[in-house]
Amino acid sequence: MVKKYFSEVRVLYADTDAMGIVYYGNYAKWFELGRCEFLRQAGHPYSELEREGIWLPVIEIVCNYKHPAVYDDVLEIAAWLGELNGASLAIEYEIRKKETGALVVVGRTRHAVTDHSLKPVKIRRDYPELYAFMRDCLKDD
Repeated sequence: MVKKYFSEVRVLYADTDAMGIVYYGNYAKWFELGRCEFLRQAGHPYSELEREGIWLPVIEIVCNYKHPAVYDDVLEIAAWLGELNGASLAIEYEIRKKETGALVVVGRTRHAVTDHSLKPVKIRRDYPELYAFMRDCLKDD
């Protein structure tokens, strides 16, 4: 099984819409939280990648809504590396209600791997240590 990294967020009242459920746009923000925590927990915080000259701009986002979340729910965000290509990668997400385990959303973000001028970077060639780490993230335990 691919290694998943976990983080949590509590739904604020401001995160909900007029129907009292989490506004759909918040999931993109929580995907980012999951992605940043995945990198941090794995020993490669995004701030470190930026210092090394690596950016990971989002080039695609997919979010499938399964069950509504509401104010004061504690949500558990699971994030893991789903795909690694020459100059791009994809992160997969599941967000569940911590108390019940109910699946709230599943999603995916695809990222280009670029330098600070947004020029594609071949991670395997230019950052072999980071590539090896990411390749290992894809392995089944």
